[in-house]
Amino acid sequence: PFVESFLHMVAKLLESGDPQLQVLGTNSFVKFANIEEDTPSYHRRYDFFVSRFSAMCHSCHDDLEIRNEIRIAGIRGIQGVVRKTVNDELRATIWEPQHMDKIVPSLLFNMQKTEDPDGRIGPPASPSGEKEENPAVLAENCFRELLARATYGNMSNAVRPVFAHLGHHKLWDPNEFAVHCFKIIMYSIQAQYSHHVIQEILAHLDSCKRDSPRVRAGIIQVLLEAVAIAAKGSIGPTVLEVFNTLLKHLSLSVDFELGNTRGGHGHAALSAPSKDNDERIVQNAIIQTIGFFGSNLP
Repeated sequence: PFVESFLHMVAKLLESGDPQLQVLGTNSFVKFANIEEDTPSYHRRYDFFVSRFSAMCHSCHDDLEIRNEIRIAGIRGIQGVVRKTVNDELRATIWEPQHMDKIVPSLLFNMQKTEDPDGRIGPPASPSGEKEENPAVLAENCFRELLARATYGNMSNAVRPVFAHLGHHKLWDPNEFAVHCFKIIMYSIQAQYSHHVIQEILAHLDSCKRDSPRVRAGIIQVLLEAVAIAAKGSIGPTVLEVFNTLLKHLSLSVDFELGNTRGGHGHAALSAPSKDNDERIVQNAIIQTIGFFGSNLP
């Protein structure tokens, strides 16, 4: 069939080592993704395209202009795959963990580059031009679009790679980028799923209870931001879960602090005070979140 031959040709272009051919292949795929097919394809899979476009998002080409061009093509390709599959009968496959584990980190990687000084080279672009030519802006738009299409059943698959990325790149301390990501998530998803994201943050906090105090404080601050946005709608039964989890972590933090104080003799004496202060940061973050929650309950 024509479509299969066409996609095979696009795949060959994307496999080429020539950036111009990769961009050409991406443009062809994006045009194809915007075409509504008369009959859904049950057997067609986009695994190769997800992998290839994700790899392009991480391009390390020596020439900055070419690197940006390849990354932008990768992001546009991912956007094309998302649009194609969510309108297709194949909508479930794009949400499989093996795809989300490639797509989400690729977008976050480019969103992080906002503060990259290289990104500021050249004259200021027009608003529409900037959207097309700035990988960070394009990646953020694609991330928002992806989240807006998520349903209750596949929300976890879209959110969990965010935790993995933030942990792997040590982005909980300082946590500005983490806060930025979760604000995007909370504002992009359908409001009735807010509590689901909050539950994911609570579960992640539980899994990090042995991490450094500053990492835990970073996660709790993200929880506060998420709760602040969700409080405008309905968060239902999550209220009790948030309180219970935070109180448990407050108790844990106090225990850690007391343990450090008791063990603060001999060699440990030097590090104990700073450790204690860090635990205080965790405790303050927890108290602040509980206070906010309490004052915003209906």
